[in-house]
Amino acid sequence: MGALSIWHILILGAIALVLFGGRGKVSDLMGDFGKGVNSFKKGLAEGAKEEPKVINADAAAKDKVSA
Repeated sequence: MGALSIWHILILGAIALVLFGGRGKVSDLMGDFGKGVNSFKKGLAEGAKEEPKVINADAAAKDKVSA
């Protein structure tokens, strides 16, 4: 039960090929992750710059009474 079978070795080899094979897939993934984080931060900054809409409670109450 504790020994690695041929299937375990093949699965580990396939995972290693996906992660480290080819043209730097891990670095591409990390670059995309960094771009996503920067985009998220920009979205938060733009949301904070917008002025919150303030509803005048007195005006709303007068409209309800007059209607």
